[in-house]
Amino acid sequence: MKNLSKTFVWILMGLLFVGLAGFGAINVSGTSRTLATVGTAEVTVDEYARALQQEQRAIQAQAGQAIPLSQLISMGVDRGVLSGLVAAAALDNEMQLLGLSVGDETLLKEITKISAFRGSDGNFSLDTYKYALQNAGLTEAEFERDMRDETTRTLVQGAIAGGTAMPPVLGKTLTDYIGARRSFTYATITEADVVLAAVEPTEAELRSHYEAHPEDFTLPETKVITYVTLRPDALVDEVEIDEEALRALYAERDAEFNVPERRLVERLVFGDEEAASTAKAQLELGSVAFETLVEQRGLALADIDLGDLSKADLGAAGDGVFAAEIGSVVGPLPTDLGPALFRINGVLEAKSTSFDEALPTLREELALDRARRLIETRAEGLDDLLAGGTTLEELAEEEGLALGQINWTAATTDDIAAYDSFRKAAEAITAEDFPEVAYLEDGSLFAMRLNETLPQRPEPFEEAEAKVIEAVKAARLQAALTEAAEALKTATAANEAQFPEGTETKSETGLTRTAYLDDAPVDLISNVFEMTAGELRVIPGIDSALVVRLDAVRPPEESEDLQFLSQALSDQLDQSLSGEILQIYMQAVQANARPQVNQQAVNAVHASFQ
Repeated sequence: MKNLSKTFVWILMGLLFVGLAGFGAINVSGTSRTLATVGTAEVTVDEYARALQQEQRAIQAQAGQAIPLSQLISMGVDRGVLSGLVAAAALDNEMQLLGLSVGDETLLKEITKISAFRGSDGNFSLDTYKYALQNAGLTEAEFERDMRDETTRTLVQGAIAGGTAMPPVLGKTLTDYIGARRSFTYATITEADVVLAAVEPTEAELRSHYEAHPEDFTLPETKVITYVTLRPDALVDEVEIDEEALRALYAERDAEFNVPERRLVERLVFGDEEAASTAKAQLELGSVAFETLVEQRGLALADIDLGDLSKADLGAAGDGVFAAEIGSVVGPLPTDLGPALFRINGVLEAKSTSFDEALPTLREELALDRARRLIETRAEGLDDLLAGGTTLEELAEEEGLALGQINWTAATTDDIAAYDSFRKAAEAITAEDFPEVAYLEDGSLFAMRLNETLPQRPEPFEEAEAKVIEAVKAARLQAALTEAAEALKTATAANEAQFPEGTETKSETGLTRTAYLDDAPVDLISNVFEMTAGELRVIPGIDSALVVRLDAVRPPEESEDLQFLSQALSDQLDQSLSGEILQIYMQAVQANARPQVNQQAVNAVHASFQ
């Protein structure tokens, strides 16, 4: 048994040694530095860690707060960083297969262009270069290798994407489409132009319309919710307010109840007394206007408008300003910024509200505030009762809460559904949720229970009857309008496309597809661009119908804006083409390189961020 125990121990030690032999192979500080192999190229652990850290810092700088790696991973940042490194490595592998690289002279030019490597004289400094690389944790050999690869990649990408251009006819076609213009004339038929029999629709008509248009009389999904509320105004009578508290609140809001006399003023400040006095003399002689003085200082009237100020607000200039008449300019008067001229634009009389006059407002405000606090003190007890199985009905009966029920939909905004907090709670509630205490925006307390959820369903005819009557009358009117418009169209066509004499028409010239006309159907312009010159068309609208004649099809207007648009479209199309070609090339390069990612090494890098 003793020999067997020793043997067992040595077996365990051997297994432990084998396990530890691989330790460090994927650790950031271990011996193996490869995180991914892409053909003959590699992505090292350090490259991935450095790129991930740079992305983390950039996102943190943009967000203005620390972002943990776990959040970055949930955002997919790690996958984006690794994908970019694999794509670059795939391109490096392709360059090695093709035997492409840049020479030392080109590399030197690229390095000396980097501003971070320049000394105090603005020229490239070898000492600055070495110091910057040392701070970044890079050796000169590593940086120059990466720089050579990056420069070569840029040349290859430029060669693949450069020189691509879409056919000019495509850009011209798009420009012609956007800039195309139409000129047309139209007549509007309204309710005043038709005769409708003042006959109420029969029940048979109503039911026929109701059955023919079920989509117009379908109720949305509805939640039947029972709720209780406890509002501050319901507890006002339970709150005692002493006069001392009322007088304290009155004193606290003294600035609201007792407003001193004020002046609406503009202030133009000068650098010294002499300049201010000269400007005032020019005003008195009438040789210059106050507005001109403001413009001469490079200012606008909005820049010198101080609004309404009391005498105390004006400081040392208060007496002078308050002694002046409306519309006059006084000064120079002293201010914290220097001597200034003041123009008085108006007077606001003082307003004084005595304690007795303010008492009803103060009492109501203080009572409601204390009622809200009372609600807060009762909230925990009410929540405990609900958690203990007390129903909303029992809570209303025993605790004095108001009980209500609502058929809630996403469009409901009446009564308690006018509060955002209630609507959000109603939207989220399910049949499995127990009632819990929550608050409305005004400090009221509420709790709710979902009784049932009614699916989309036809609205009963009896309940929808008023809407059906309105819809039938609207359909009658639209039919009459369309019939009158068709008659006008027929008469116009018989008159060689000329509207009959006496027809009130409107004409529009050279409108583009983006034009908009008030009091016209929203699809008027789209219809016009479907028509041919001389064509007549009836376009129904809401409470109206139009008869439209297309007068002319006009080419795009020759303008700088359109030329700019044409060039921008061409550039965008070219960029889109080159981007697609480069993407296809990169996909092919990566497919040929067959990337292999060591997920354990990726996890080790992530662990080093913790």
